[in-house]
Amino acid sequence: MTNVEKINAFLDKAGVWFFLTTNGERPKGRPFSFHLLKDGVLYFGTGTEKSTFKEFSANPKVEVLAVSEGQFLRYDGTVVLDDDADLAAAVLAENPAISTFINADAGSKFQLFHLEDGHAVLGSMKGHTEEFDV
Repeated sequence: MTNVEKINAFLDKAGVWFFLTTNGERPKGRPFSFHLLKDGVLYFGTGTEKSTFKEFSANPKVEVLAVSEGQFLRYDGTVVLDDDADLAAAVLAENPAISTFINADAGSKFQLFHLEDGHAVLGSMKGHTEEFDV
C-alpha cells in the first residue's frame, strides 16, 4: 500500500474528519468527509465562496486531522488547486449532496484541490506512530 493509499484508507475509516486552516492568526477546523483517490492523487473539495477556500488561498499550509478506533492521522501539506472541470463534474454527479453546500447563485463553484509536500503521522495514544512523506 502506498503512503497516499494509507491516508485514503484512514479517511474512509474515519468517515468525518477535520480540515484545519488559519484565519489570520486564528486556527480554524471544519468537519469534512469528501475525498477521492484518483491516479495516485488524493483530492479534496470545497466551494469557492467558503471561508475554507478563502483561508487556504491566503495561507496554503493546512492539515487534515482524523480519529478512528483509538488511532489518529495528522496529514499536513500545501494546497494546490486542481482545475479539472470534467473531474469536478463527475464528482458532483456521483455525490449530489455536495452541491447543497455550493452557492452557485452567488457565482461559487466546486473547487478540487490536493496537498503537495505532505507529511503524515499515523498513531495512537499508546505511543505507536508511523511517519512518512506524501
